[in-house]
Amino acid sequence: MTAPTPPPDGDVALACMAQLAGQLHRLGLRDACISPGSRSTPIALALARHGGIRVHVHLDERSSAFFALGVARASDRPVALVCTSGTAVANWLPAVVEASMSGIPLLLLSADRPPALRGAGANQTIDQVGIFGGYVRWSLDAPLPAPSPDAGRTWRALAAEAVERALGPQPGPVHLNLPFTEPLVSSGATVDLGPELPARDGEDTPPAASPGAPDPALVDELAGLVRATERGLMLTGGLRSPGEPGATSAIARLAEAAAWPLIAEPTSGARIGPAALAMGALLLGAPGFATGHVPDLVIQFGSTPTSRAALAAAARARRLVVVTAPGTEADPGHAAWMTVRCDPAALAAALVERLVPRPETAWRRAWSEADRLAANAVAAWMEELGDEPFEGRVARDLAACLPEGATLFAGSSMPIRDLDGFMLPRTGLRVVGNRGASGIDGSVSTALGLAAGAAAQDPRTFALIGDLAFLHDAGALFWAAGRGHDLVIVVINNQGGGIFDLLDQSRLPEHEALFSTPHGIDLAALTAAAGAGHRLVTRSRDLAPAVTAAGAAGGLQVVEVRTERRRNAELHRAVTAAVERALNLYGA
Repeated sequence: MTAPTPPPDGDVALACMAQLAGQLHRLGLRDACISPGSRSTPIALALARHGGIRVHVHLDERSSAFFALGVARASDRPVALVCTSGTAVANWLPAVVEASMSGIPLLLLSADRPPALRGAGANQTIDQVGIFGGYVRWSLDAPLPAPSPDAGRTWRALAAEAVERALGPQPGPVHLNLPFTEPLVSSGATVDLGPELPARDGEDTPPAASPGAPDPALVDELAGLVRATERGLMLTGGLRSPGEPGATSAIARLAEAAAWPLIAEPTSGARIGPAALAMGALLLGAPGFATGHVPDLVIQFGSTPTSRAALAAAARARRLVVVTAPGTEADPGHAAWMTVRCDPAALAAALVERLVPRPETAWRRAWSEADRLAANAVAAWMEELGDEPFEGRVARDLAACLPEGATLFAGSSMPIRDLDGFMLPRTGLRVVGNRGASGIDGSVSTALGLAAGAAAQDPRTFALIGDLAFLHDAGALFWAAGRGHDLVIVVINNQGGGIFDLLDQSRLPEHEALFSTPHGIDLAALTAAAGAGHRLVTRSRDLAPAVTAAGAAGGLQVVEVRTERRRNAELHRAVTAAVERALNLYGA
């Protein structure tokens, strides 16, 4: 009797990948970002043919990975990435680093040559096994797809483990390296991978991430510290899920119950409520006020503070308690008296339950009055400035004019710092940024991913980035324009890296050539070449109308705000001095 002819390898690979894709979908996968390539044909086809998975195609693997990161942030779901073998995989690394440090679940599905071709000089073959090192929560060099009575269950189990490890308790990227042999294209032959058995209890349910519940004894200890401390301060850095109401309201309610001032970064979502200061970063940067108001206890929630002034305030505190998610660090100065690794919002909510609200204190009134004086000083100073664009005012006015429910991506370097310094407290705005590694790479792609992932929930997605970050990721602009993404990008064009004019490098003779790097590129022409809309703003009063018009136009829109780098550095120093004068005048 003649043995049956085994199905071609292309059919086997597609059948196995269909099992993988189907189980990923059952466990919550709704988006996959695919870059074209031959070796990845089986997994790309399986995801595209599934029917329940949205496929986003990007030529550039680096851009694709940052786009996936944005989608995952917006949707609170894991997102799959697919690419061919070779250097294509290496292009994912910057986004994988950011996803790892920000706790964003990505499913990295890299195609590879079969083991027999590795280390043998085969074309487009590199060592992909373990390529992401410690930046992934789990990695596996998968076996070659093969038909067997239990193959279907094997691939479904592999998908389930990948999702479980990506979601927690420490969320982040996982890497499945998938080798395929030729032929890579299916002939349509039938492949038997075993029966489609009924799912076991819980097999088709996305594993619940456990962000880390606070220990009751620890909650009691911290509640006692808060009750015993009148001169306290609450700092809140970025939170993993600032869009969740509980994450923001619990921290704001805790500050109010303790009668402590709350200095919350925009990415925390906690710059709300009576305790939240509008000018907290500027108060901490005022030497006289900061040294005269050293807190006895600081509780720092979330990620490491952005501003040097906030870092210094945390280090000066007589006691610093750092509360951060499991698997993360947020104490670069090694100043913490205690570090608590749990869900910050859960701990804040538990502390509120154990506290009796403290009446208004002289300490709290001093901070509130200083905040009022600083806000008035900034407003008056900006009014005197007239229509001259100032980057801090751009950040303030942009955050204030965005519609309820909007998402704002804040670029690294100066945009996030200007928002931290000048954004007024408000609700209904989610501010996010790539603050895990704080790079400027992938800014446009991440914002596009946020727009794609949030399309069903938010009215608009916006971004505030600098010109160098915009140019660094210009390829994403060219690929995305006209593809149905609704995104308004506000670009601060000061012809280079403006942050360096505020740093010690500004005194170096090589400052312009090595650090500021003026580019001389016409952003309007670049935007037009990409097919995106463009508006130019040269007066402060025109920003809000331009952003509103861009949002109403739909599609990919760029609002360019031109400033001058050296002048902007002068203005930053001037507004800081105005705040210090106001505080000194009233003895705050």
